[in-house]
Amino acid sequence: MTDVADPETLLRLIQSVPSPKAEPIKLWLAKVGYERMQEMADPERSLNRARENWQKHGRSEKWIQQRMTGQETRNKLTDYWSKNEIKKDEEYAILTNIIHKEWSDLDVKDHKKLKGLKQQNLRDHMSEAELIFTALAELSTRQIAETMKAKGMTENSKAGKKGGKIAKRARKELENK
Repeated sequence: MTDVADPETLLRLIQSVPSPKAEPIKLWLAKVGYERMQEMADPERSLNRARENWQKHGRSEKWIQQRMTGQETRNKLTDYWSKNEIKKDEEYAILTNIIHKEWSDLDVKDHKKLKGLKQQNLRDHMSEAELIFTALAELSTRQIAETMKAKGMTENSKAGKKGGKIAKRARKELENK
């Protein structure tokens, strides 16, 4: 048998090692911990860190702005869901997949596979157009759900399909042009 540990447990073990070789990692942990405490006091620091990370990955300012705007759109949708009988995690994933498949003709798993992704966030590997269509689908879904006062999985699934179709029509029209 092999001993295994998740990343959090490994970091805790490193913290307890009384060795000069572990010191650089301990210093790094202290630095990161302090930075997160600063971000809790001033959330704008988190946004700036995200921007810097995306810039290091070669993303343009336009792409970064679209990614951040898309995240805000996503948050408004999940806020709506949480207030309207949607349980986190599993149901969010199902609804997200319905919307995604409707606009892109791919479910999230297949889209990640197409891009060669395993654990990475799909949105961080989308083109600017994909981010825009995702945001349009999620914005449309939320507005439709609000209009029809959707509650629960069945009603929110219907709103998701309708919202995704709006983005799909826009995608198809762009592709035709």
